[in-house]
Amino acid sequence: MDDRNGWGRERPAPTGLPRNPPTSFVEQANVTNERIHEEFDEPASWERAADLLAWDEPYDTVLEDEEAPFYRWFTGGTLNASFNCLDRHIEAGRKTHTAIRWEGKRGERETYTYQDLFVEVNELAAALRDLGVGEDDVVTIYLPMIPELPIAMLACARIGAPHSVVFAGLSAEALATRMDAAESEYLLTCDGYYRRGDAFNQKSKVDNACIALDHDVQTIVVDRLGDDLPHVLGDGERDYHDLREEFSGETVDPVARDAEDMLFLMYTSGTTGEPKGVVHSTGGYLAHVAWTSHAVLDVKPEDTYWCAADIGWITGHSYIVYGPLALGTTTVMYEGTPDYPDRARLWEIVDRNAVDVFYTAPTAIRAFMKWGAEYPAKHDLSSLRLLGSVGEPISPRPWDWYHERIGGGECPIVDTWWQTETGAITVSTLPGIDEMKPGSAGPPLPGIDARVVDDSGTEVAPGEAGYLVLARPWPGMARTLYDGDDRFLEEYWTQFSDPETDRWWYFSGDAARIDEDGYITVLGRIDDVINVSGRRLSTMEIESAIAGVDGVAEAAVVGRSSDANGTDVYAYVSTEGHSENGDAIREAIVESVESTIGPIARPAEVIFTPELPKTRSGKIMRRLLAAVANDEELGDTSALRNPEIVGEIQAEIGDEGEANERN
Repeated sequence: MDDRNGWGRERPAPTGLPRNPPTSFVEQANVTNERIHEEFDEPASWERAADLLAWDEPYDTVLEDEEAPFYRWFTGGTLNASFNCLDRHIEAGRKTHTAIRWEGKRGERETYTYQDLFVEVNELAAALRDLGVGEDDVVTIYLPMIPELPIAMLACARIGAPHSVVFAGLSAEALATRMDAAESEYLLTCDGYYRRGDAFNQKSKVDNACIALDHDVQTIVVDRLGDDLPHVLGDGERDYHDLREEFSGETVDPVARDAEDMLFLMYTSGTTGEPKGVVHSTGGYLAHVAWTSHAVLDVKPEDTYWCAADIGWITGHSYIVYGPLALGTTTVMYEGTPDYPDRARLWEIVDRNAVDVFYTAPTAIRAFMKWGAEYPAKHDLSSLRLLGSVGEPISPRPWDWYHERIGGGECPIVDTWWQTETGAITVSTLPGIDEMKPGSAGPPLPGIDARVVDDSGTEVAPGEAGYLVLARPWPGMARTLYDGDDRFLEEYWTQFSDPETDRWWYFSGDAARIDEDGYITVLGRIDDVINVSGRRLSTMEIESAIAGVDGVAEAAVVGRSSDANGTDVYAYVSTEGHSENGDAIREAIVESVESTIGPIARPAEVIFTPELPKTRSGKIMRRLLAAVANDEELGDTSALRNPEIVGEIQAEIGDEGEANERN
């Protein structure tokens, strides 16, 4: 194969060594002040983030911490998120600038200018208000990746109604649970959507969810599928397009919201099994996502920017909708999966839209590696200026592949760490300043105090593993949980805080290491551990050791109950291409794990599988793999995008078990 990436740039050899950002990038970067970390020495430094927004009333105080950890940011100020994402850009003469480029699953394409978006958002806002939606009423949005999703979010924000977006792939039960917890009486959904080309009935899930609720719901239904899936509207249900037509051309003045008013509610998994309703504010959240889009993702108004996530999760909220639109850039939305209708789909979109900044997940990058470099090589990716990684740690090998095969060795990579609760990026390199270290997220961002500590809260030595905490507040932080302040304190603020000394440290739930330069490597969730013979082993560490083996595309590690050790390590491995050298790869995997971590982490079984079970947002469902390994009930599989692979893995384990018995 030609050792080039498809447009003539030489592919450098992977090294895994630190890399400096190219001079050409630094010369145009939004942030190049090497003293910026030192200058962010107090809360007032976050004024530069607030300055990226338009305020109806200026704030009095940047941070109020009298009631820690219930911090308040930009108090006294009022603003509207919809105005910041739409009106002010139009007033600045940019009404014809493209706001959203939408790529549908069946090849449909739609372009919304800022004026187009303004018109549709206002019409829907008028319709919602006519239905009775008022300030602080929670509107649930249960839509796939279609333009009506961000339109609905901005319409809610315009009238001061917090939105609660529920990922479209979740079950009827999950929808009902979230609507009940939020006491939401308004729902915006669709008849269905396409899954790998086939029509999938979303309305039936909605009907089942509404039956389970104790209160009435007013529902707006988008006709996404047309004749492919006819549907009937019942009592309390309205057609989206008909409703908008009733309010054609109407405008709604944006409601001035206090900086601390809730912008949205997002449910995420909790340690008790009950989803947590994470509350994000208007001022602090919007300032933080705007600043990190500007400083970390280097987004400029003239860019075409693509975050290949789903808006049903926090990444899509922050870096498909609010961050890029607050900056007035063009944001790309894609409805499909990376391999439909073929494995070059994403690169065809990058090529045709001349995407400048591309932000995706390590899970996707490992899949790209497995499929082969020939797919990105078919397209011109030379428009790319910056690459980003989000969602989980990325090990050096896929980092190198991403850097070379997608970025041509010339695009810096920002490996970002943050959470639903942090609202926005908190740990990452600044691409115009910082050296990149493949496998390490980087230092805390300016204004962020991230530390790695032991059980007592003492900072660990460089290279040692510990708990990742944030030791001072930041604007995008969650304000509370919708189901109560007590749970908010218990989940995040009790483990390493000391109210008597007024020390409040946010506990992330992640394990990490920090090196001599202050760069943080995230190891994964602290509950993602396997207890083998009394030793707690990080699944992320084991997976990283496996992923470093030539021929391995990605791996997932789980524990299986064992009489001998209590728990055995089970490794599920997907190889690059169609490798048939399974025995050699298995031996290399065992050797890599033993040399990297120790014999205690040696996998008892290595199960090869064509792919790993993943949600439609690209997350590996390790819970299912653990259930398969332990021969337990699988539970809810509705969020899987490839449910057939679970049966294949079960059959593979069964075949290996029979072979072992015969031997």
